[in-house]
Amino acid sequence: MPKVSKGSASRKSKKNLFNRVKGHRGPDSKQLRLAKEAATRADVNAKVGRRRKKRDFRGLWIIRINAACRSRNIRYSQFIDGCNKAEITINRKALSEIAIHDPAGFDVIVEKARAALA
Repeated sequence: MPKVSKGSASRKSKKNLFNRVKGHRGPDSKQLRLAKEAATRADVNAKVGRRRKKRDFRGLWIIRINAACRSRNIRYSQFIDGCNKAEITINRKALSEIAIHDPAGFDVIVEKARAALA
C-alpha cells in the first residue's frame, strides 16, 4: 500500500496558520514550529485581553464618577454609599455617562445621595 501524505490538506492548514501569524516579527511568521507557538500564545493573550477589557472599563467609569463627585465636594465612596442607601440602582457605566453629558442630572443624583447619608 503506498504512503499517502496529507497533500492539499497539509498546505491548507499551513496556509491558514501563516495567515494567522501574518504581521508577527522574525521567525514567528516564517517557520512552522515557531508560527504554531506564536498562534497559541496569541490566542491565550487574546482571551486574557477580553477579560481584562471589562476590568479596565469599570476602572475608567469609576475614575470619571470620582472626578465628577470631587467637583461637587463629595468623595466617590460616600457617593456610592449614599446611592445604595437612597436605593439608586444605576450602574457605573450609566453614572459616568450622566456625569459627562448631563451635569444637571448628576447634581440631582448627588443631592439624593447626600440626603440619604444625612
